Amino acid sequence: MSESLDGKTILITGGTGSFGHHCARVLLERHRPAKVIVFSRDELKQYEMAQRLPDPRMRFFLGDVRDHLRLHRAFEGVDVVVHAAALKQVPAAEYNPIEAIRTNINGAANVIDVALDRGVSRVIALSTDKAANPINLYGATKLCSDKLFVAANSYAGRKGTRFAVVRYGNVVGSRGSVVPLFLERRATGVLPVTDTRMTRFWITLEQGVDFVLKSLDRMRGGELFVPKIPSMRITDLARAIAPECRLEVVGVRPGEKLHEIMVPEDDARQTVEFEDHYVIQPAFPWWDAGGFRDARGGKPCPEGFRYASDTNTWWLAAEELRKTAVVGA
Repeated sequence: MSESLDGKTILITGGTGSFGHHCARVLLERHRPAKVIVFSRDELKQYEMAQRLPDPRMRFFLGDVRDHLRLHRAFEGVDVVVHAAALKQVPAAEYNPIEAIRTNINGAANVIDVALDRGVSRVIALSTDKAANPINLYGATKLCSDKLFVAANSYAGRKGTRFAVVRYGNVVGSRGSVVPLFLERRATGVLPVTDTRMTRFWITLEQGVDFVLKSLDRMRGGELFVPKIPSMRITDLARAIAPECRLEVVGVRPGEKLHEIMVPEDDARQTVEFEDHYVIQPAFPWWDAGGFRDARGGKPCPEGFRYASDTNTWWLAAEELRKTAVVGA
């Protein structure tokens, strides 16, 4: 348990989502915040979340990150912001591109502006492996968002507000992921698989929340944190969930990659490796001038390094996946 969040008011944008709900629970159970504010658009989800977390430190604020004025009201007295709000369904973003841009890019810009104006101390934004060398609109919008948050440190000046980003892979069992789909289709005897060669990074919700909160402790401003997590073949995932089912190859969907990447080769020269994570450092003069580079024992990644799901050295076995509550259900 870190003391850096004790007595702090923490706001989570998109706080009624899978990540936000679990993050709020962890903050209440393992830390001593003054308040945890959930900022989101859905009144029903806020009501249901309030029933599950009946803690006097919880606050619920209806609003949209697209709305600059509403954010300005919500950020009053806030010390820490965890920015988890996003439109993240790849097909929906392809079909409704301007909506994804308004939320994922314009919304990010609003969060940054209001955090600076309100004197928020730390802001950490959630990203995705799809933002590395993006081939779909969702990934492209999140790459833009990442760039905005990193660059925000340049114009924060002496205000004291610091921004960082966390990038990780697929969350096991999150809404819209393949695990709930496979569980649903298990009864049919057939599981749809896009391509038998496909690999993905996997992280549990618990691990994702823990990594974000650790990164809040570690951040100096400008870092893009990437956890070391296992890969798994989509065919192994299907067999772990329903070994009795037949696999039907349906083809790669538009905007989908065979393999995911979290540290592209072109970012390797800016990347430092630690025991359990990587840090992609900002390519700004103030990072070197501030003495941040390599200051905490990390080792620079070699030229041409690439952290991808197909070349990963850590693979998740079917038996390990079955131990999770989501898959074992």
